[in-house]
Amino acid sequence: MMPSSAEIIQAMDEISDTVCSVVDSAELCRHTHPDREFVEEANMASMRINEYLHYLNTNHTLYAAVKRAEKDGHLLTKEAHRAAHNLRIDFEKGGIHLPSEKLDRVNQLSMNIFQLSRQFGENISTDPGHVDIYPVSRIPKQIHHLLTPIHRFTSGTSGGSTGSWGNMKEKGFRIITEPRTLVSVLHCAADEEVRKMAYIQGNSVPRANLKVLDELIAARHELAQIMGYRSYAEFTVKQNLASSPEVVMSFLCEMSEMIRPKADQEFETIRNFKREKCGQICIDLEPWDEAYYTGMMKSCDHNLDSSIVASYFPLRQCIEGLKVLVKSLFGATFHNVPMAPGESWHPEVLKMSLHHPEEGDLGYLYLDLYSRKGKYPGCANFAIKGGRRISETEYQLPVVALVCNFPGSNSSNLRLNHWEVETLFHEFGHALHSLLSRTDFQHFSGTRVVLDFAETPSNLFEYYAWDYRVLRTFAKHYSTGEIIPEELVKSMQGARDMFAATELQRQVFYALVDQTLFGEQQASCRDTSSIVADLKTQYTSWKHVESTHWQIRFSHLVNYGAGYYSYLYARCFAATIWKKLCQEDPLSSSTGTCLRTKLLQHGGAKEPSEMLNDLVGEGIVRYCNSGIVPDMTAFTDELSLVEDQRLQLRL
Repeated sequence: MMPSSAEIIQAMDEISDTVCSVVDSAELCRHTHPDREFVEEANMASMRINEYLHYLNTNHTLYAAVKRAEKDGHLLTKEAHRAAHNLRIDFEKGGIHLPSEKLDRVNQLSMNIFQLSRQFGENISTDPGHVDIYPVSRIPKQIHHLLTPIHRFTSGTSGGSTGSWGNMKEKGFRIITEPRTLVSVLHCAADEEVRKMAYIQGNSVPRANLKVLDELIAARHELAQIMGYRSYAEFTVKQNLASSPEVVMSFLCEMSEMIRPKADQEFETIRNFKREKCGQICIDLEPWDEAYYTGMMKSCDHNLDSSIVASYFPLRQCIEGLKVLVKSLFGATFHNVPMAPGESWHPEVLKMSLHHPEEGDLGYLYLDLYSRKGKYPGCANFAIKGGRRISETEYQLPVVALVCNFPGSNSSNLRLNHWEVETLFHEFGHALHSLLSRTDFQHFSGTRVVLDFAETPSNLFEYYAWDYRVLRTFAKHYSTGEIIPEELVKSMQGARDMFAATELQRQVFYALVDQTLFGEQQASCRDTSSIVADLKTQYTSWKHVESTHWQIRFSHLVNYGAGYYSYLYARCFAATIWKKLCQEDPLSSSTGTCLRTKLLQHGGAKEPSEMLNDLVGEGIVRYCNSGIVPDMTAFTDELSLVEDQRLQLRL
């Protein structure tokens, strides 16, 4: 007897759950485990499971069953219908509906893309680039701890009465130009030549990725064309809210035009400030000047000292802040949970359960927050197990890991810069999306949503890291216990807003590069660096530096291929949700109930536009050429918080 449509979809979700738990665990292991043997095994498991996924995705029996289930009118719930539809689309994205020779080529291309993507990331890790600086006096003391001391011998007088020549040992520093160190050097080094050398080197490595990126673009383009699309961007965006690259480009161009006047004005302000400081009229503003001079201007205008700000954000207090947030909004509490032997991959990892007084445990969260050699270099949220309904009475609880790279260790009194606090809250937003979702199918659990909706909860939770009513609940001085002064928070907010248009323009530029590289390919094969240079000249106020190749270290081209615009979608959605729902009383349980019942608990089980409209009413999405773009009003209102008069004073 044939199984029913409901049983087919349930069985498919169980298969997916089993495969995903291997894929996700292997991903976490290979990015975080300190033992190379575990990492190698995870790499091999990841490759093997991907091969098995290809086998599943080309199984015509499964595909036929899913198609039949989708057409069947007997699926009982909307979510089950949605699951059947999505599963069919997933099969077809793997090319199962194609003739066998085309399907063979798709499978080959998919494996190539997987390997190229991995190579791109490995090259970034193994070749971060470096510059050697002599003497040590050219490097500010506050970043000495980030750099490697080096020495060289130079000729000079030996100091003897005969005036003989001998070798003198000169101290210097090697700057490894990985992103975190590069940011610190560009922000702190007063010596312009040091900044220039670090900027050019950091934006020119790893050169091996020029070829890898070309091959990745070509493979993705060929894959999309076999599938019947004009470009990889069209292939990717089709299932998203935007629905087509044309809708994405119109959104990006609209935002670019909107911010251009203010970004140009900010550029002039920075250039004039540099001229004022350097005492030269004709001096030009270079890309390696931006962080240094904007940092100085923010400190001057807002009397900000980053070490004073950090003194109010001990990491342990920040974790307490996340607990306060969850208790206030959702009535749930985090409890530390002991781990079974062999469960933890490092002694500094913590495990917490999220517990609700009426509902019991809602899910589990691992925290792996400190940097160590060989660990994933950024901050990320790793899903380990998706939630799903197993029976009428039983629910498979979601499990996630929040991974960061804060310097120090569990035993240290680590204090965070505010941008690190913001990052922690961002990733925590992703974690909550997973922990609070209650979907029938793990296929829709938490962050398993369309790409241009996925960053909305994380962007929303960044607002909580800036709101004084939230900060005063946990931001306390590490030695005195004094609550962070409101005036200091206002200064931090003022500094954040000073060059908001410049920062936004950069994000628009990144998204345009991503769309263009994976968009329709021109007949004349242009190299990626000249495309990036043209876009930078066209869409930003800043010049492109010859011989730099910024794109070869921009890993979002791999992870988010043709989807980087999603961050800008999310910022607009989050701005509207904050303004209409959270701003009045961000910690109230009624705000939390709305967020949970209308947004977070549904994961990907409902249409994103339906959830967004339900959450805040009209005025959060706009319909454009059969696609959806965010309403920008709340977001643009925020940008105008930058006081133009203050900028005008410097012009």
